[in-house]
Amino acid sequence: MTQIRKLWVEQGGQDIAEYAVMLAVILVLVVGTIRLVGSNANNVFSNAASSIQ
Repeated sequence: MTQIRKLWVEQGGQDIAEYAVMLAVILVLVVGTIRLVGSNANNVFSNAASSIQ
């Protein structure tokens, strides 16, 4: 019972969980930004190639 109480009170696990959530949010933002910029860049390059031809 003391082991369970020690795990419940311990703060180290909470810090790791907070960092994991923060990392997940940052990763979602970065991936979303890259996908948005990538599709817009593709359109820009396509339009430039069409105007050159």
